[in-house]
Amino acid sequence: MPSFDIVSKVDAQALDNAVNVTTKEITNRFDFKGSHVQIDLDKKEFKLKLEVEDEMKMRQLIDVLISRAHKQGIAPEAFDQSKEPYQSGKLVKQEVLVRNGLKQEDAKKIVKLIKESGLKVQASINDDIVRVTGKKIDDLQEVIQASKGWELGIPLQYENMRS
Repeated sequence: MPSFDIVSKVDAQALDNAVNVTTKEITNRFDFKGSHVQIDLDKKEFKLKLEVEDEMKMRQLIDVLISRAHKQGIAPEAFDQSKEPYQSGKLVKQEVLVRNGLKQEDAKKIVKLIKESGLKVQASINDDIVRVTGKKIDDLQEVIQASKGWELGIPLQYENMRS
């Protein structure tokens, strides 16, 4: 029976490359000359800790980071900026979480949307993966096309297409 997996993954090496390219670009920019900029990447927890001198530079830093990550193949939705920047002495700090893996509630939403689509496929949740199986590969491809229109706020990838 044909099947495929819906996942939400971020490649750690691509994220590290995006952070390095961002650091290099920021140090060469005229508006950041002589100012304190620090980007720390926690690869185990997929968390970025950003430090700059003011909120305007924080917005610019995040814009550069997201654009460089997008060029590395990381979707902008992967960055969770829900935590507001906060003042710490003379610096502005912010934690940006990188979404890696499907949360249980997101997986349930995906299964619900697949069932509502009316296609003849079955969806099951395995840890942080949603496996979709069906009798025809065409039905599976319709699920992929339908899922590209869903507004979930998370990046989705499709793996292990088997027939």
